[in-house]
Amino acid sequence: MNTRSFRSQRWIVTIAGTFLQLCLGTAYAWSFFQLPLATAFGWSQSMTAWAFSLAICFLGISAAISGQLLPKIGPQKLAIVGGLLFGLGYITASMALQAQSAILLFLTYGLIGGCGLGAGYVTPVATVAKWFPEKKGFATGLVVMGFGLGALAMSKLFAPMLLHYFEYSPSLDLVAQQAILVKVFRWLGILFLCITIPVGFLITNPPSVTKDKEPPNTKQSSSLGTLFSRKFFLIWIIFFCNITAGIAIIGFQSPLFQDLWATSFTLDITQPATIAKLASYGATLIAVTSIFNGIGRFFWGSMSDKIGRVQTFRWMLGTQIVCFILLAYTNNPWLFAVLLCYILLCYGGGFGTIPAFIHDLFGSENYAMLYGAILTAWSVAGIIGPQMVALFKDTFPEKAAYLTFISGACIVGTGLLLSLLIKNQSYRPQG
Repeated sequence: MNTRSFRSQRWIVTIAGTFLQLCLGTAYAWSFFQLPLATAFGWSQSMTAWAFSLAICFLGISAAISGQLLPKIGPQKLAIVGGLLFGLGYITASMALQAQSAILLFLTYGLIGGCGLGAGYVTPVATVAKWFPEKKGFATGLVVMGFGLGALAMSKLFAPMLLHYFEYSPSLDLVAQQAILVKVFRWLGILFLCITIPVGFLITNPPSVTKDKEPPNTKQSSSLGTLFSRKFFLIWIIFFCNITAGIAIIGFQSPLFQDLWATSFTLDITQPATIAKLASYGATLIAVTSIFNGIGRFFWGSMSDKIGRVQTFRWMLGTQIVCFILLAYTNNPWLFAVLLCYILLCYGGGFGTIPAFIHDLFGSENYAMLYGAILTAWSVAGIIGPQMVALFKDTFPEKAAYLTFISGACIVGTGLLLSLLIKNQSYRPQG
């Protein structure tokens, strides 16, 4: 493959990976469905949130397994399998909703869809890093930016389009709302199958001649030894802290914002018109924060190429402490939105920085496996973060937001302290 063909092909792979990530990232718009599902089916906030929590949990588990399978079966097959499972997750979730079973929703959207998320997520990131050995932070940040923008596509395009087509309204009786939500989930699954499977065929490895030189430590340490090393454990915890604080509010940002807006302007939330207006405001917030989530992946990923991976995490974690503390004490919905946007910028930045971070420290020989393993931090955070907020909302509804943000400040503060134990350096190839 000549230089021109190589450059063209790597951009085709990058664009295909970004589109795959865009579809997978629609899972981040779960808060768009959180309130409608809880209302229509009579589930508690915490029960409804379990679908999202389990999807993220199995994302991490699936990513860890997929990271080991990737070198054996190749990115094309794994990307197609990921897209297939993700689409089927939505389709089977519609069946679970039709049966009015929360348990089946957990098994379909959470388990099946979550496994698709993991396989589909890790594949393009690990593959694109091979195509751009000189700009790993830039390239992987660009691809995972698609995941961050997925919530924008869901909250402002896919879901509103289908809800409008099926004439959904909060003022409808519960049976009608349930029937429409069933149709929406079914058609979302069909839509994602039509997008993810074709782009999966375009995700391929570069020619073998483009493989990176290995860092000297790669040949000296086994992958198992690396997984249990102090350095990997510290990175896992730091990554976990950054994810947990952000994902805690991602799944509930719309309800939290609606509550704050209604309280600030003393709105009557029993009126259908008010409910619809607040839902629209919540959807807009999801769209805006998803843009920052996406930009953060590219911005911080590129920034880490210049200032270093550890220093990037320190900046993200340190500035978030201030934001979470301000969120705990603000009653202004506009300030709330601005602070939330910055937190999502840093949240996305963690995902944009971590692929290159892993590659720098441990080399490329076991990169796919180690990157999949680090995503188990996402898995654990996906359980702890949303369930923490759901517990606060069900147990302390009046103080739920305050407790959420104070907890967030403590979590990112812990991550910042641990980041001080890692030196801002990377291994260099011999020669």
